[in-house]
Amino acid sequence: MARREILFDGLRFPEGCRWHDGRLWFSDMHTGRLYSADPGTADLRIEFSVDARLSGMDWLPDGTLVVSSMLDRLVLRRRPGGDVEVHADLSGVTPHPINDLIVDRSGRIIVGGFGHDLYGGAEQSPGPLIGVDADGSPTVLVDDMVFPNGMVLLTDGTLVVAETWAARLTAFDIAADGALVNRRLWAALPEGSTPDGICRDSDDAIWVSSIADGRFLRVRAGGEVTAVVDLDGRLAVDCILGGSDGRTLLMSTSNSWQPDETLGHEGRIEQLRVDGPAAS
Repeated sequence: MARREILFDGLRFPEGCRWHDGRLWFSDMHTGRLYSADPGTADLRIEFSVDARLSGMDWLPDGTLVVSSMLDRLVLRRRPGGDVEVHADLSGVTPHPINDLIVDRSGRIIVGGFGHDLYGGAEQSPGPLIGVDADGSPTVLVDDMVFPNGMVLLTDGTLVVAETWAARLTAFDIAADGALVNRRLWAALPEGSTPDGICRDSDDAIWVSSIADGRFLRVRAGGEVTAVVDLDGRLAVDCILGGSDGRTLLMSTSNSWQPDETLGHEGRIEQLRVDGPAAS
């Protein structure tokens, strides 16, 4: 496997990686900035900045960007060329921070929630998956996930969710009414794994950012690990496949997930050439 290279540094905690319209998009969680970047030209652009802690993002069918604002439990939106505004308020369905999100094939947003005060050192409690309808109305879909984090849709529409503190990837079918059904284990990960961000490739294998042990893993359904990228002490935060041919693994890394420990701006976007291309 090729050597990994640093594309961008001077960040704090880059998260929520997506490949969209030929660019890498990510949030720098601890600064409230949302970036897009062209890895080929090293063009790095601040799309917007808010006084909030941003995490996961995706796009609605009409091109509206949606992003989770973690601590105030809001989903923000920005229509093409528009201002940033509130799309949904989830504070009535969870008292704890929200995290990653994804837009399903119907255009509904699915958002994960911590379930407890991770930053304050509270005891671990189950976290929810929350559905957000087109009008912004939230509904708790599942309430007993073990810190739901990164999410991805497979070719057949299966939703796979990383459960960080359970070292597993869990799958659901999405019913016509948006309910999450047929819950099942998609992959048990190696002992010590802490899955954070995930993305899939053209073979429906999933790249997993195992944050605490500083590794990126390529995993097949059932748990077979086919590739490992070891960060030598850095945190593996998130990942997405992109580049002109979809064969560049773009990896966000940091020195810590605690805001008071990322003030040195040691966060990075790194890249690595891999064999399997991104899903089309």
